[in-house]
Amino acid sequence: MSQYVLCSEDDLVSVYASTIQPFWRNSVQHGMFEGVEKVDIAYAYVLHPQALGTVVISTGRIESLIKYKELVYDLYQNGYSVFIHDHRGQGLSGRMLDNPHIGYVDSFNDYVADFKKFVDEVVITKSHHKPKLLCHSMGGAIGALVVLRYPELFEKVAFSAPMFGIRPPLPNWFAKLLLTLHKVVNTKNGYFFGQKNYASLPFSLNELTHSEIRYQIFRQEYQTTPEIQLGGVSGHWLAAAARAMDEIEHNVHRFPISSLVIQAGADQIVDNKRQSIVVAKMALSNQAPSQLLVIDGSKHELLEEQDKYRVPCLTSILDFLKD
Repeated sequence: MSQYVLCSEDDLVSVYASTIQPFWRNSVQHGMFEGVEKVDIAYAYVLHPQALGTVVISTGRIESLIKYKELVYDLYQNGYSVFIHDHRGQGLSGRMLDNPHIGYVDSFNDYVADFKKFVDEVVITKSHHKPKLLCHSMGGAIGALVVLRYPELFEKVAFSAPMFGIRPPLPNWFAKLLLTLHKVVNTKNGYFFGQKNYASLPFSLNELTHSEIRYQIFRQEYQTTPEIQLGGVSGHWLAAAARAMDEIEHNVHRFPISSLVIQAGADQIVDNKRQSIVVAKMALSNQAPSQLLVIDGSKHELLEEQDKYRVPCLTSILDFLKD
């Protein structure tokens, strides 16, 4: 049983309506700043009056801070001030293409620059604690790049199912061939082969979580706020992601701060094999300790999973943040 106060699936529907939603409306503050090339970046935060520390969340692809209401509430209930922003091109932040559903970024360097500005201009000015970083999926790749480039920015980092590789793991030569072909027949503004606009899949077809309650809650949030909806990726985004993941793997042996990587054992979104390779290289760093925890049977959305997966995941994260 968890030593922490965490929401439970047993009464989540009623707690979400009666407690989490009012908390989000009444206690969480919202703002916007100007990111790279004047793209608006949306953010939210809540300050705990007796904060044990400050946690900054780096979200995954297609996600919005609106999806993280339960997690922000859980972290706050356990004594933390929490800051979160929507990466450019998704959520409530500005989109760069005429079709707002296409996942696009010019370079992951833009994500990193936005993140650094968020920490410098928002997080540090509103909290006296040195922030700790919690990343999920694509947010893990962005977070790793931020840490490698700005090693003094965060005290430590916890990764949930980080995007250090993408499934299906195609041979490099074939992946490069597809990206080259796509660039020839399409533009950077077009979807990659097989990608399309946002669609709400039924729970039975989802590859993200075993928790039907949490799945339906976040899908309802996306229906209620349609401007946060995002579809598949462009070829340009995939090429940028490939460059970013290669940069991480090449440099992670000198990772400068303590890290916890939590791997979803049944992940069908990111490539666990490459993730394990990156984590093994991270462990070679003589600058800071790293540890890997595998949650057997969990799907990709560790932070949105059934309690039997989510509770040990969050317990490990909170233990790590506290130490």
